[in-house]
Amino acid sequence: MSTEETSRFVRLRVELVLEVRDEGEVAKAALRRLAGDTGLPEAERAHAESTVTEDTAEALAYLVDPFDLVSEVPGVELQQASWSSERVDYDPDSPEWDLDEDDGEDDEEEDGIG
Repeated sequence: MSTEETSRFVRLRVELVLEVRDEGEVAKAALRRLAGDTGLPEAERAHAESTVTEDTAEALAYLVDPFDLVSEVPGVELQQASWSSERVDYDPDSPEWDLDEDDGEDDEEEDGIG
């Protein structure tokens, strides 16, 4: 494919599994971030504060911002992002949690490895 035919857009997929060791600290961090968000309407703030206090997964979703992940990468501009969080049962020894499960021969060839 020539340079003119190659899309300049790249989809970056990231999956994280986090161990929450202190739910209270996560909630406090989310509340601090909310307190600093001056553009948030008061009704939305009250709802967000309630949500991040009651649900650690929601607090993490509020704290992890895709823009923060790429804002200092030179030469790129975030066009669109979506993310979610959920509680999961995690067993690192289970084949279900193999992070390389999607990597096949086709992916290697696309990456120029195969």
